[in-house]
Amino acid sequence: EPPADFICPITTEIMSDPVMAADGHSYERSAIERWLATKSTSPMTGEALVHSFLAPNHMVRRQIREWQQARA
Repeated sequence: EPPADFICPITTEIMSDPVMAADGHSYERSAIERWLATKSTSPMTGEALVHSFLAPNHMVRRQIREWQQARA
């Protein structure tokens, strides 16, 4: 089982392009972009997001790749 932090809360799959939203949670980029196309709230909390900027989460991406390589 992958660590919970590697799973996108929208897709429930391991992220390949994790980004951090204004709510401090990480999401798969394509999933949160689709979400933000019609909503301005956090998928996790339901609260309004203060902005829609998505920052690449390089640390989580690296950890996911290391975890996948260790299991290969």
